Amino acid sequence: MSGLLAMATSFRSRRLPLKLNRWIRSAHCRATLFAGVVLACVLAANLASAQTQGPVRITLDEAIQMAMQHNHNLLAARTTIQQNQAEETTANLRPNPTLFGDWEYLPLFTPSAQNSAYYHDSTEADLGLGYLIERGRKRQHRLQAAKDITAQTRSLVADNERSLTYNVASLFVNVQLAESTLELAELDLKSFGKTVEIGEMRYKAGAISEDDYLKIKLQLLQFETDFQQAQLAKVQALSDLRQLLGYESVSPDYDVAGLFDYRPLKGNLEDLQLKAMQNRPDYRAAQQGVTAANSQYDLQKAIGKPDVTVQGNYSHVNGINTATFYGSIPLPIFNRNQGEIARTRFAITQAQEQEKATSGQVMTDVRDAYEGLRVNDRVIQLYRSGYLEVAQKDRDISEYAYKRGAVSLLDFLDAERSYRATQLAYRQALASYLLALEQLREAVGVRGLP
Repeated sequence: MSGLLAMATSFRSRRLPLKLNRWIRSAHCRATLFAGVVLACVLAANLASAQTQGPVRITLDEAIQMAMQHNHNLLAARTTIQQNQAEETTANLRPNPTLFGDWEYLPLFTPSAQNSAYYHDSTEADLGLGYLIERGRKRQHRLQAAKDITAQTRSLVADNERSLTYNVASLFVNVQLAESTLELAELDLKSFGKTVEIGEMRYKAGAISEDDYLKIKLQLLQFETDFQQAQLAKVQALSDLRQLLGYESVSPDYDVAGLFDYRPLKGNLEDLQLKAMQNRPDYRAAQQGVTAANSQYDLQKAIGKPDVTVQGNYSHVNGINTATFYGSIPLPIFNRNQGEIARTRFAITQAQEQEKATSGQVMTDVRDAYEGLRVNDRVIQLYRSGYLEVAQKDRDISEYAYKRGAVSLLDFLDAERSYRATQLAYRQALASYLLALEQLREAVGVRGLP
């Protein structure tokens, strides 16, 4: 009996680790399954949240930043800076030394002479090393000329960024105009749809003739057409903007965010022109063009100075070891690089004239943009001074009177057309003002204007 108890006790002690191991494995599986379920729920919640949030909406500053990072034309232009930096490396290289050697008087068809004594006493071997010494600090002038070209290229690329910023801002305003026009067309369509419903009810009640009802219904076609055209204009404006941002950088269903409203600008013309002269990258590039032209002139003058070639030879002749040293320099009697020196001297004058022309262009651009903004500002103030309220009030009065039979259908439709034309013209004037503001920012060369 005690033996059976001992065997049972021993059996349980051996089975307990196996059960425990199975329990641990089962718990691990349950934990893994639970973690997978939680992860799936989190992913599903994130997906549902993304779907409820709708398309990505970007502001104007975000759009400009995306264009700076992803526009392929700009990225291609930036590689010119790297190419010029590689040219700097090339310009700074020193000449390679020249190694040469020869072995003369070898007995090719005289077998009897092919012995070590003949090779030692009757052949000639030469081994030499030559090097070109550049005079006139040619390498330093080459490097400086390459650096000046790189600096000018950086300014030209910055000018490409300035132009791209304006183009992005212009298309961004076009999208905002399209969205505002679409919103107006949708509101007009809904409002006139109710007018059509009221007209139908009045026609059925005998308050208006069938001809008046049909005129109202036909007018609805214009509202529906305007709505469809406004939708198309928005899609096309977003597509054009996407191309500048980098086609693959945003999703197809993206949208823009930002107020489409009047923003006054403070500042006088003189301050803006001064700021433009300090910030315009194209003017800076023109100034750097003069510096680069002077560097090229100095380089061509250095090239006109002849270089010295030095050479050292070791010779083994008739069993005698000798050393020979040479030096040579061309005599600048005919070719002193006169043509290139003269050409680069005239190129300096050309660069100076281009700098003056660019300076005048900067002043003209700022003045034109400033005056254009002032005119557009006055147009906006005309609408905001009361014409918008007058058009709205005239439409509301005509609609109220027509529904009660106080005015004719033609008077009501005319008031409707005047209201719609005024609202659309105001939005277009607002877009023109915002575009003029962006044009002034481009002319000055900075985004932050007072």
